[in-house]
Amino acid sequence: MKKNSTSTNIYIKVLTISTSIIAIFIVLNLFTFSVDPTDSSEKLMPTFENSYSIFSLDIPQDLSFAEERVPVEKHWVKESFDRELLVNTYWQSQTVLFIKRSNRYFPIIEPILKEYGVPDDFKYLAVIESGLMPRSVSPAGAAGIWQFMSATGKEYGLEVNSEIDERYHLEKATVAACKYFLKSYEAYNDWTLVAASYNAGKRGVSNQLDRQKTDNYYDLLLGEETGRYVYRILAVKEILSHPENYGFYVDKKDLYPVIPTQTLTVDSAISDMADFAGKYGISYKELKDLNPWLRDVVLTNRYKKTYQISIPKEIALVEKTEPIGNESGVVIPVDQKEIKLEKQSLIIQQ
Repeated sequence: MKKNSTSTNIYIKVLTISTSIIAIFIVLNLFTFSVDPTDSSEKLMPTFENSYSIFSLDIPQDLSFAEERVPVEKHWVKESFDRELLVNTYWQSQTVLFIKRSNRYFPIIEPILKEYGVPDDFKYLAVIESGLMPRSVSPAGAAGIWQFMSATGKEYGLEVNSEIDERYHLEKATVAACKYFLKSYEAYNDWTLVAASYNAGKRGVSNQLDRQKTDNYYDLLLGEETGRYVYRILAVKEILSHPENYGFYVDKKDLYPVIPTQTLTVDSAISDMADFAGKYGISYKELKDLNPWLRDVVLTNRYKKTYQISIPKEIALVEKTEPIGNESGVVIPVDQKEIKLEKQSLIIQQ
């Protein structure tokens, strides 16, 4: 018994010592790796240097907004613009989306700005307001691509209620924005101040101009949001106008295309939007994507207003006699411009 016990004790001691030696060896190797990663770094460094670099950016000296010169010789102007240019250049995912979405929405916005005599540069306000996201809603309740508050939208002619919210109607909201810009320009005779007032409000900008006894945006001391606002516009304009100068290479095939649509002019109720969509061979989602201003599952249209509802242009308008919701007598022949209904009239526009 004693001999066996002694042998067992020796075995345990040997096992313990061996385990300790192995543990010490592992720890030493880990420590050596952590404090002396030279070999690993030397292997990785060429790849890192060749594939990843961060640069300071040159500031263009000919900056302008709406053909109004930006005084980049003033150090605070240069540094404020530099900040926004860096943010938007190195926030690559967001800026790539700006580039892609602009291909879809600028062709809608640009002709409306031109029609109303508003400088083309104001399209960049829509980018920084909403990221060109049609359903965008701010924490304060501003909605749509142009981010109108409810009261302001109504003031400039938009219908806003539980069923219809034209702040989400890009064409109508762009018209409303143009009306705001033109009215603001009457007060300031300065497009840069007009842009600032879109963020801070006309009263806010006017109060600061009076208090600080100046007449231009770049000499105003403003709060963080409005103080950065115009510089954000300028940075987005610069990058979207010259994307390759800032490392953005977006192939044409990757740009979001304009969606071809045709319109149905509706002047009566729709009792079920899903059924209405189904009658034209599209989903409820597609109907709402093309018409985000339709805010409910129904359109009661109590006052018999006329609305233009978009559907995909490729949808063939074939004869249908089934009811739309609780409307009956629907006949939609192909290539016929006016469609008479028993309770609902539609005009096809292509």
